Amino acid sequence: MKDDNCIFCKLAAGQIPSNTLYEDEDFRVIMDIAPAVKGHAIVLPKQHMNDLLSIEEDTAKKILFVVSKIASAIKDALGCDGINILQNNGEAAGQSVFHLHFHLLPRYENDHFTIPWKTLSYAEGEAEAIAEKIRAVLR
Repeated sequence: MKDDNCIFCKLAAGQIPSNTLYEDEDFRVIMDIAPAVKGHAIVLPKQHMNDLLSIEEDTAKKILFVVSKIASAIKDALGCDGINILQNNGEAAGQSVFHLHFHLLPRYENDHFTIPWKTLSYAEGEAEAIAEKIRAVLR
């Protein structure tokens, strides 16, 4: 299924020019046109799905393989020290295009690129109570 109003569907289908790194029948990987860092790539499924929460198991296996393959190629080609793999689900989590995608961000020692994150702590028993709520849904 494709969404005619989705920019990432159009990019994945090759309807909008991009620097394609990889393509197979299910996925296209392109260079981000507004990169956070040099070498920033995006893995796009050709089939429209809003986010990771709506993905089928077979597609999940395939996309993780592609993410790993391209991340390894970026690391080898650019000689970076690491790779951030970023994937957002929902507006509150920073998702701005509602088509499943993974960002691959090459990282270098002292590159000064940051992803904001403030750590919290749990009150006594709070982590276990939250874990139990999640386990109940999984049953």
